[in-house]
Amino acid sequence: MPNDLCFVLMPFGQKPDVSGKIVDFDAVYNDLIAPAIVDAGLEPIRADQEMTGGLIHKPMYERLIFCRFAVADLTTANANVFYELGLRHAVRPWSTVLIFSKGGSQLPFDVAPLRALPYTLTPEGKPGDLDASKAALMKRLAEAREAAAKDPAMDSPVFQLVDGLRVQDIDHAKTDVFRQQVQYSEDQKKDLAIARGKKSADALRAAEAALGDLSKLESGVIIDLFLSYRSVKAWDDMIRLAEAMPKPLAVTIMLREQLALALNRAGHGEEAEIVLLALIADRGPSSESYGILGRVYKDRWEAVAKDGKTFQARGLLDKALGAYLKGFEADWRDAYPGINAVTLMELKEPRDPRQKDLIPVVTYAVQRKIAAGKPDYWDYATLLELAVLGKNEDDAGKALGDALANVREIWEPETTLRNIRLIRETREKRGETVDFEKQVEEALAEAGK
Repeated sequence: MPNDLCFVLMPFGQKPDVSGKIVDFDAVYNDLIAPAIVDAGLEPIRADQEMTGGLIHKPMYERLIFCRFAVADLTTANANVFYELGLRHAVRPWSTVLIFSKGGSQLPFDVAPLRALPYTLTPEGKPGDLDASKAALMKRLAEAREAAAKDPAMDSPVFQLVDGLRVQDIDHAKTDVFRQQVQYSEDQKKDLAIARGKKSADALRAAEAALGDLSKLESGVIIDLFLSYRSVKAWDDMIRLAEAMPKPLAVTIMLREQLALALNRAGHGEEAEIVLLALIADRGPSSESYGILGRVYKDRWEAVAKDGKTFQARGLLDKALGAYLKGFEADWRDAYPGINAVTLMELKEPRDPRQKDLIPVVTYAVQRKIAAGKPDYWDYATLLELAVLGKNEDDAGKALGDALANVREIWEPETTLRNIRLIRETREKRGETVDFEKQVEEALAEAGK
C-alpha cells in the first residue's frame, strides 16, 4: 500500500526575506521538510516550479484538494503560497501543517492560533538546528496521520470559525487516479531528462511526440520540454512549442521572456523586441526582461557595425547599454544585466567613464550571490568578464575554471566567448594587448562544442 501523499506549498530557489537575508528554500525542502515527511510515513510532493510565474493550473488544484496532508512554508509571505493555502483551507478541514522561519518572516496575520511551527536559519540561509526542527515537523505530521482515521482536529480557520460548513467527501477512486497522474508526470520528466542528455534536437522531438496532446499535459512537463529545446539551441522548436502550448501558460512572464530569447537567436530580433516591450508594459521592468532586450539591441548593433554603418551602430550600442542599465537598476542583485552594461561601456569610443563606478557594484552583486550558495555558470562567467575587464590574469583563470565546471547548456560558453572576443578586439584597435584573453577564448570555444 503506497504512503499517503503530503503536498508541500513553498517558494522555490533562493528568495530574500523581509530583512533582505537570502533563504535557500531548496535546502529547506531537501534537508528539513522532505525528510520529516518521509519519517512520518508520508510521501512528499512539491508544487511545480513554474508556480513562481504566478500560474495556477489544474494539477495544482488537484494536489491541493486530493493530497490528504500538506505542509505550507509561510516564510517571506509568498503570495502564491498564501493563495494555495487559502484554497487548501477552503476544501480540507484538517491535516495542513504550517511552518515559518523565525526572525525573517513578517506574516500578514498572527499564526499563533494556527499552531504554526517555527524553524531557524543559518547565516547562509539554510535550515539550522535540523534534528529538532525535523523532529517537531515529523511529530506534527505523525499526529495528523494517526488522527486522520479517528477524530482529526480541524486546523482550517474556515471550518473552525464558520459553523455549519459541510465537509466534502472525496471519492477514493479519484485520489487513486490522481496518484497515477502524479507518477505519470514524473515519468514524463525522466524521459525528457534522458532525451536532453543526448544533446540532440531530434531526440527531444521524439520525446515530445511521445507526450501526446499538449493540452492534457501538466505545465511542468511542457516547461521542461520548452527549456530542453533551449539547451540544444533548437530555437525554432521553442517558438513552435510556445505557439502550440495552452494560452494560460504561454502568457506567463517566464515563457514570454524565453520566447523572446528564442526569437532573437533564431534571427527574428524585431519580433523579440515587440514581445519584450509588451511584457515590460504589462508587468513592469525586470532584470531578465531588460537583459534579454539588451541582447536584442546588442545583436543589432554588432550587425550594423560589421556593415560599417558607424552612426547607426553608435545609436544601437547606446540603446543596448541603456536596456542593460535599466535591467540592473530593476534588481541590483542580478549581476547579468550589470556585467553586460560594463562590458558595453568598455566597447564605447571613448570608454564610458561610468564603468569605473559601476564595476564595483556588479562585483559586489555577484559575490553576494555566490556567497549565498548554489552559484551557477553565469555567476562565474560574470567574475570571468570582470577579471578580463580588469586585466587580472590570475582571477580570470580561477573564474574560467569554475565557469567551465558549471556549464549546463552549450550556448552558455558561446555567449561569454562572444563578449570576451569583443573586449579583445576593441582593445586591439586601441593598441592595447592582453595575452591571456585569447587563451580564455580558446577554452570557451572548446566548451561550446
